Amino acid sequence: MGVGRFVYTPILPLMHAQAGLSAGSGADLATANNIGYLIGALAGILAPALVRSPVLLRASLIVLTGSLAAMPATHSTAVWIVLRLLAGVASALIFVIAVSSLHSHLREHPAHLPGWAFGGVGAGIALSGLLVLALRSIADWRAAWWASAALATVLTLASWNLRPEPAPETPAATGERGRAAVDGPRIRTHRWFGVLFASYGLEGIGYIVAGTFLVAAIEQSSPGWVGGGAWVLVGLAAVPSSALWAWLGRRWSRPDLLLVALVVQAVGIALPALVGGVAAALGSAVLFGATFIGVSNLALATGAHLRFPRSVALLTAGYSVGQILGPLAVAPLLRHGYHQALILAAVVVLAAAAAAAVLRIGFPNGVGER
Repeated sequence: MGVGRFVYTPILPLMHAQAGLSAGSGADLATANNIGYLIGALAGILAPALVRSPVLLRASLIVLTGSLAAMPATHSTAVWIVLRLLAGVASALIFVIAVSSLHSHLREHPAHLPGWAFGGVGAGIALSGLLVLALRSIADWRAAWWASAALATVLTLASWNLRPEPAPETPAATGERGRAAVDGPRIRTHRWFGVLFASYGLEGIGYIVAGTFLVAAIEQSSPGWVGGGAWVLVGLAAVPSSALWAWLGRRWSRPDLLLVALVVQAVGIALPALVGGVAAALGSAVLFGATFIGVSNLALATGAHLRFPRSVALLTAGYSVGQILGPLAVAPLLRHGYHQALILAAVVVLAAAAAAAVLRIGFPNGVGER
């Protein structure tokens, strides 16, 4: 999923230079991928049986890999949009099935263990970034897509026998336990969930702008290798980040950590636009990579501890909508390059941090803590 969803970011500058892709069309491809991701996430939410289907997992792995291999077969922006849409749907289904499997099979294990599994997204980002970085001086944008498809094929084979979440054994008993959990201490958490929802939705907007255009923005003012190298650093920093934030969650409240992670991420997004230079670019990559997966884990865990019905589903949907809006919101700014888009994204993430600060100040006692 890390390859299929995020390899577009380091390939985007090559497509601008070699395939005639305009900045606006590049944003359209990103939007299509995010719409597909929302569709896939909603399918997993509305039809829970899909999350338990090994057939669907394998089909999604094949579709995602095939969508990468098909990108260099055309110069049609319309076809590219369809392919990125399919990649988004497949990525979301793979992610939902994998996360459900993790939560089911590793429920009794320490929280950092599934955190390391989430780091697979970062590993995919780093590996695909290394491929593009190695190929950019000796091959063109087509070779980058074919190489990413080959890498995805290898990872598909390694993922083929993943065991999805098993079907519940006693639905009636589970329903009683779930009702007891919801009806436990009657804490009025609706207003706090609304604040969390706003924070996570804003994060979706700001994060996806950086996740799509960071490499292109860095390459505007730095040598070509810096953009690709920065994206590799994003992936490497993301590998241990989820486990690290899970470990910190044992010592500090999640709202506190969410606030810190969002502020750090905003700084990382703004660095290439405000400072420039190689050091700022690489520092930006580390700060962004170290936070974007951790923010997701913290927000979803906080929603679950608020005991709000279907919190994970609602937060995921809001986050996905934010990812659709992000490229659309910055599209008018792309005529002047990517730096203004990064500044706007950083401001949006700071707004998410402000909402997290409100959540931290008024968070109900005894909720959201381990």
